[in-house]
Parts: sequence; C-alpha cells; structure tokens
Amino acid sequence: MDIKFNENGLVPVVTVDCFTNEVLMLAYANEEAVAKTLETKRAHYYSRSRKKLWLKGETSGNYQYVRQIRSDCDDDTLMYVVEQKGVACHTGERSCFHKDIYNDGSEKAAKTQDRSYILAEVYDVIMDRAKNPKEGSYTNYLFEKGIDKILKKVGEEAAETIIATKNNSKKEIVLEVSDLLYHLMVMLVEKNIDLDEIYKELESRR
Repeated sequence: MDIKFNENGLVPVVTVDCFTNEVLMLAYANEEAVAKTLETKRAHYYSRSRKKLWLKGETSGNYQYVRQIRSDCDDDTLMYVVEQKGVACHTGERSCFHKDIYNDGSEKAAKTQDRSYILAEVYDVIMDRAKNPKEGSYTNYLFEKGIDKILKKVGEEAAETIIATKNNSKKEIVLEVSDLLYHLMVMLVEKNIDLDEIYKELESRR
C-alpha cells in the first residue's frame, strides 16, 4: 500500500460501519497507526491534540474491529471498514456525524441514520452470555435449557407475531417482532451461526 502522508506525516481516515456503510467518524493516522491497525486488526489513529498514537476504545471499550482498509484514487485518504462495538462518538451517539445541517426528509437521507447495527450489538451480547454466563440472565436460562426450549420460544414468538398482525396493532407487532428476532439470534448463537452468514445469504438474493 503506497500511502501518501501529508507534510505532517498524517493521512485522513474515514471510518464506516461494515454492516450499514454508515460513516462513523473522521480521524487521522500516521504510519505507525496504520501499521498497528494492520497488525492488531483494531483501529488505531494519531491524536493531533495529544500528539500520540491512540487505540480507539482503549478507555471506553468501544473498539473498532477492522474488516477492510481501502485507499482512495489518489492514495492520500484511507477508509477503515469496521465492526463497531458500542458507539463511535465520545458524546454517546452512534456516529460523530449526528447533527443535521440539511435533510430533505427522503428515504435515502434516512438511510444515513440506519440503526440496523443494533442487531449486531444484541447478537454480541448473546454471544458474550454464552461464553461468560451471568447469574439471573434470561439468555443464560435459555442456553441452560437447551435447543428444545429455544425453539419452543421461537415458535411461541412467531405465533404471537401472527396474532399481533391479525389484530392490526402496530405497537404489538413491534414488540412481538423484537421478541422473535431476539430468540432467533439466541438460536443462531446456539448453533454457532454468525449474523454475517445471514447477511451474505440475503445479499445473494437481492
């Protein structure tokens, strides 16, 4: 990779979510930061204010796991394609670009505020419960009872989703679909199936 660093030895890095393509932040990296990112597969940047290398998430736990690094046509700007844990912005917002200056209200504009990342976050919590059981956790209760109990809950939530839809209650539909998605993800974790496998299958059908 022939990166063109500026006169200060830095290159701008645009960071985007690997699931939603949402722009999460803009930062800078020096040669060491890029090398560390490639070595650890976690996003490293260079802080111009503190004049030091920094690992994103080192203090907050909101790490960025790098899935791909791209360069622009002039090799003077990089893009980190990451799986974001938690939020990217220090304000607590998902993306640093959360302030509207102009928005025409179209569906295309709305997609820039895509919240589908929450599926990956819930999946990660379920996965963590499977690896690190927590006393009193409903998720761990399901894992302890096994696949038959999990499948029973999937069936129950599917039936309740059908009933809510027949009742034409938007609130009930939202609640039941949320319950169904959660239990489906518990099933996926139990069967060691990653969400990315589902995304790829859906992508192939698009």
